[in-house]
Amino acid sequence: MEMMERIDTYPTHMFNTFGMRPGRPYPFGATPVPGGVNFSVFSRHADYCVLVLFKKGAEQPYAEIPFRGMFTRPGSGEPFWGDFRIGNVFSMVVFNLNYEEIEYGFRMGAPYPKVERGKPGFHRFDSRQVLLDPYARAIGGRDTWGQLPDWNQQFQHRGRIVYDDFDWESDRPLEIPAEELVVYEMHVRGFTRDESSGVRYAGTFAAMRDKIPYLKELGVNAVELLPIYEFDELEGVHNHPDTGEMLVNYWGYSTVGFFAPKAAYAATGKTKDGTMVVDELKTLVKDLHANGIEVLLDVVFNHTAEGNEYGPTISFRGIDNVTYYMLSPEGYYFNFSGTGNTLNCNNPVVRGMVLDCLRYWASEYHIDGFRFDLAAILGRDQSGAPMANPPLLEALAADPVLAKCKLIAEAWDAGGLYQVGSFPAFGRWAEWNGKYRDTLRRWLKGDGGLTSDLALRLQGSPDLYASRGPTASVNFITCHDGFSLMDMVSYNTKHNEANGENNNDGANDNNSWNCGWEGDTDDPGINQLRKRQVKNALALLMVSQGVPMIYMGDEVGKSQSGNNNVYCHDNQLSWLDWNLLQNNADLLRFASRLIAFRKAHILFHNRWHLRGQDYLGTGYPDISWHGERAWQPDWSEGSRLLAFMLDGKHAWGGTKQDDSIYVVSNTHWEGHDVELPGLPEGLRWHVFANTGANESEDAWDLGSEPQLSDQSRLFVGPRSVVILLAK
Repeated sequence: MEMMERIDTYPTHMFNTFGMRPGRPYPFGATPVPGGVNFSVFSRHADYCVLVLFKKGAEQPYAEIPFRGMFTRPGSGEPFWGDFRIGNVFSMVVFNLNYEEIEYGFRMGAPYPKVERGKPGFHRFDSRQVLLDPYARAIGGRDTWGQLPDWNQQFQHRGRIVYDDFDWESDRPLEIPAEELVVYEMHVRGFTRDESSGVRYAGTFAAMRDKIPYLKELGVNAVELLPIYEFDELEGVHNHPDTGEMLVNYWGYSTVGFFAPKAAYAATGKTKDGTMVVDELKTLVKDLHANGIEVLLDVVFNHTAEGNEYGPTISFRGIDNVTYYMLSPEGYYFNFSGTGNTLNCNNPVVRGMVLDCLRYWASEYHIDGFRFDLAAILGRDQSGAPMANPPLLEALAADPVLAKCKLIAEAWDAGGLYQVGSFPAFGRWAEWNGKYRDTLRRWLKGDGGLTSDLALRLQGSPDLYASRGPTASVNFITCHDGFSLMDMVSYNTKHNEANGENNNDGANDNNSWNCGWEGDTDDPGINQLRKRQVKNALALLMVSQGVPMIYMGDEVGKSQSGNNNVYCHDNQLSWLDWNLLQNNADLLRFASRLIAFRKAHILFHNRWHLRGQDYLGTGYPDISWHGERAWQPDWSEGSRLLAFMLDGKHAWGGTKQDDSIYVVSNTHWEGHDVELPGLPEGLRWHVFANTGANESEDAWDLGSEPQLSDQSRLFVGPRSVVILLAK
């Protein structure tokens, strides 16, 4: 019998030599279908749309196909009017396209008055402009990092079509419980770009694969990647006024396309096949998963690279400016992001795009979770006012596809909305805990009056997350935005002169202390103190309830020369110097042992807040607080010493068992004799870590912790942290 072909693989319309038929409105974007490609794009206010096709790399298009106009019937050539539009969606199937060899975009038009650059206006349609598809799964045109384009070329960011034929084998998202995470925030390019990395394709997804053994040896089980989808590193590009060095948007908070991996981050990015970039990133994710490491993406749904009234028209602005952006009553862009514009995320269409995007990354790339940049913006309405129950945040929390993904909010924005502890969580959201960062920094530099606040931060901030539990608190002391950990103990003030902005950029409230000298020094005493302060920070971070996050390079003492805003530096200020692994081997060893200690002890993995009560009758509360005298914490203004004990029999509410652990932090510039809590018969205190000890004894491998000779007292040196366990 002859095989019957599907009727919908036949064209019903012809335009020149192209066969077409009405398309499917969903999914948006360009989707391969039997015999052709389904193109679908939304615009509420455009009255016509044209599909523009290019041969890959060609400056001029080879075809422009209207979604509405005069077509001919296949076979007869009879002309007739056709309209490939359903509601506010233009959609059609174009047959017999070699979609591995083409790039595409759209022209949009409407009868609204043209708006001059720099002037306010609600609609910014310009049929001369070729626009990037907001749903493009791959984007070409900027395949080489930092390469200046022909600024006169209109269509610089070009949609490409990909097909999903990647063999994931048995891979799936890891779903590591949040309480077991140790997160490593990192920049894909900066991780391996320095020649000291010794990799073949420096600064790429492929190069990061080569360094997975390092991440595994360090002990982290999640990487949080600064933006990896297509962004414009040349947004705001400028030259340093003194050195002439080109400064770029290195961090990547300048989104061009939310669905497409950054082509310049791929060793295969210069190839004409967008699928190669997709496969390179998927291979990285698969290899990280095979080594027990989750992948969290830093996503930027608060603004785009199109800027304010003076910015370029790339995509959203020319497709439907009123829908995609928050506009003032006069037609100016609201700027709650600090970068020129603000996405209108609680418009139903934009909300749908955000959901589609995250579902795509979760399902097609097996991504384990997302950190949302300036997430407070996501709770603002169209006029910018904070909403009591933001529909986007609720939809993300309840979405069935994202049900196992981590959702982490940076719970503030550049418009002054600060929601740490009050972010609309809907039972699902965690937060970057900015209050943890500020308290720990002040405590480490020796400020007084902090013991009560410190106690809250160390136990997962129950004052902020009473109903959510400690895993709602992502604890960090440093991140990409601000000082590195070594600079936090080496500089009193920021030194951002290299940014070419007269040191006016970057935060001024750093809560840092230079240990007696500003910047680099040959003084061995100061350098020793700085290393001890770094170890103190890492130690307290790893014994805190909640989810710890460390910043790339902090484990080896990376410095940014006092620059607390290296957003524009694609150079050694930002890159990880792999020589530090040897130069500061003691820091790396200390960090690795701390992470191993945390992972080995379930006392640090609580899903519920500790009570400070002995509800099991063991003779000890689940957590107890101490000072120089056991059981007598000093909460006074002048106190700079605080200790706490976790009772092993209360682990996970008594459902599991662990060794009891005692931690004392002394930020005083003098040492103190500390009385130790007594232990039950048969148990003895052993030393896991002592930052005041020499390098060979500052931390011990699991199982080799030496027993204290004096079980009743312990001398804690100046500015030191000691961690004991009862065995």
